[in-house]
Amino acid sequence: MSNRIAIGSDHAGFEYKQMLGQWLRDNGYDVQDFGTHSPASVDYPDFVHPLASAITRGEFERGILVCGSANGVCITANKHQGIRAAIAWEEELATLARQHNDANIICIPARFISEETARGIVSQFLNTAFEGGRHQTRVDKISC
Repeated sequence: MSNRIAIGSDHAGFEYKQMLGQWLRDNGYDVQDFGTHSPASVDYPDFVHPLASAITRGEFERGILVCGSANGVCITANKHQGIRAAIAWEEELATLARQHNDANIICIPARFISEETARGIVSQFLNTAFEGGRHQTRVDKISC
């Protein structure tokens, strides 16, 4: 996997996005921040669409989105062909999203988890391989 990671958030996820971005940089990742760039209220699709588009163009293999519940960013990202965004509020969900669904975006609910849990989720997301096999058959049936 490439060490280039796309990251984005809305206002509710801004602080966690900042923390995760710095943590990733400190661990050798090249992080592209798609915004938002302050805790001022914004509309999450304005940041999700550019990030998801960059992944569909192949500029990044994986992305991280953060908002209050993770629902809005996940719904928006999954509108893009080829995006498989998954919500994770614990590490095991991130692991399964990679192993079974080949998720390429992880969506984090900042209002419901600790910073430590968020780092653990991202670590599992970035370090877990897709199992393929019977799961590939299922992933191939996602696009309509």
